[in-house]
Amino acid sequence: MKTVALIVAAGRGTRAGGGLPKQYRAVGGEPVLRRTIRALLASPLVDGALTVIHPDDVALYAAAAPEDPRLLPPVHGGAERALSVLAGLEALAEAAPDLVLIHDAARPFVSPRVIADVVEALGSHDGALAAIPIVDALRREEGGLCGAPVPREGVWRAQTPQGFRFPAILAAHRANPDPKAADDAEIARAAGLSVRLVESEAENFKITAPRDFERAERQAAMREIRVGQGYDVHAFAPGGEVTLCGVSIPFDKALSGHSDADVAMHALTDAIFGAIAEGDIGRWFPPSDPQWKGADSAIFLRKAMERLAARGARLTNADVTIVCERPKITPHAPAMIARLAEIMDVEPGRISVKATTSERLGFTGREEGIAALALATVSI
Repeated sequence: MKTVALIVAAGRGTRAGGGLPKQYRAVGGEPVLRRTIRALLASPLVDGALTVIHPDDVALYAAAAPEDPRLLPPVHGGAERALSVLAGLEALAEAAPDLVLIHDAARPFVSPRVIADVVEALGSHDGALAAIPIVDALRREEGGLCGAPVPREGVWRAQTPQGFRFPAILAAHRANPDPKAADDAEIARAAGLSVRLVESEAENFKITAPRDFERAERQAAMREIRVGQGYDVHAFAPGGEVTLCGVSIPFDKALSGHSDADVAMHALTDAIFGAIAEGDIGRWFPPSDPQWKGADSAIFLRKAMERLAARGARLTNADVTIVCERPKITPHAPAMIARLAEIMDVEPGRISVKATTSERLGFTGREEGIAALALATVSI
């Protein structure tokens, strides 16, 4: 199933102040729009994204958008939100995705859980609306004073993404007579589509007023810390060198493997994939695929770091332990750290490479191969 995120970023955002449209202002050192795009593409359920922008914002968009091959060229929006969404849907018509997730550019903290719940609801409904049930007491204002209570039972606060089966929402928008319709769920309902409410999260708020940027800065600073672990083993084979952490070490044997058998780099790559819950090397680079025969393991590690960046995350620390009797690792550890830092584009102080023996026990003790363990700590 092909799912595309449609990001609505054509508004002017004047209520937020600050000069620039709010989607291009920085939060935590990054434009809001970049954070939003990354948050959507971080979901494994989203195959691509398209952004609808104001015609005057071409340069701002080019500076804000992340580099990701799944990000389609932007299209220009209209004077009202509904017209901007229609422009985006028409741009996607030829590709004809199965599902579309329509999302506000000013909601940069949408989580993979909310996205997954919206997509799941589309298995049995025409549409799905991320929303939060109202739990606070509601009151009407009467001349600046507290007025009569408003019943809150069954009242939800609408957010985005609002997901739909693509052909249905495209037809609904094409038939919509009211460009000032409240949102896409309202347009869908007017067309007779069923839209399920999906419980969202308070963190998925929309940046609207100047004070919202203060909240966004606090939220951006409260990053989640994750740890992934990796483990790999390769047997010795005839040869004259081994490659560990990207460094070739002269030896009286080689390591056997489908790629270059860099057991330490494989363990580290799996640790990074594990920290962001995106599988392992085997998922991304199947050993059954002949194109990876003898491949440089740096390709695998760079892919893991690319996926890390796509999630808006960063590596905090990497710790690799190589287990073998021979060759001696310690003399080569500085070169290994330098090589890993180069591949991963991080400072060497975030990487540790160390070695131990197994006291002549087990397959490593019998010098039948080398094992490696790795831990990766990331903030996301």
